[in-house]
Amino acid sequence: MPKMKTHRGAAKRFEKTGTGKIKRRRANKSHILEKKAPKRKRQLRAPGQVSEADTPIIRQMLGGK
Repeated sequence: MPKMKTHRGAAKRFEKTGTGKIKRRRANKSHILEKKAPKRKRQLRAPGQVSEADTPIIRQMLGGK
């Protein structure tokens, strides 16, 4: 069987941490930032978490890393 290809869309959106967890970027931080409160923008900087239910699917899309 050939090697499984990495899902390129997932590779651009998710990153694996040193402990093996999956990190993601939060939504609503790319444009129309003028009307958003500084507190809201600051909180959006923090990396988002991926639910335990979605982790195996994303791990598979990233090529089983």
